[in-house]
Amino acid sequence: MLQHDNARPHVARICTQFLEAENIPVLAWPAYSPGMSPTEHVWDTLDRRIRQRVPVPVNTQQLRTAIEEEWTNIPQATINNLINSMQMVATPDIDPQYSKTPFMYIEKVLDL
Repeated sequence: MLQHDNARPHVARICTQFLEAENIPVLAWPAYSPGMSPTEHVWDTLDRRIRQRVPVPVNTQQLRTAIEEEWTNIPQATINNLINSMQMVATPDIDPQYSKTPFMYIEKVLDL
């Protein structure tokens, strides 16, 4: 299963056709909702960890090494906490009367 942010390049016909051809299901997700994505929160955690390094990476190779090291050092408990602390997610097929305010649709991320 794939989750993406519905950015134009991700929903382009060629991408959609590829995912369908490869039988890759896509998680239904409201557009323009990066704050509801556990992936975005993990990237934020990774970014903060890299910026706190001393010394800060100064070239591409150092940055790559820092990313790999920090990625493997993020405790699974941290990732679980990010997922479990997610706000309720907008789901447009629950009640169409809220179509103008998608965040009114309520369904837990893990129940999708």
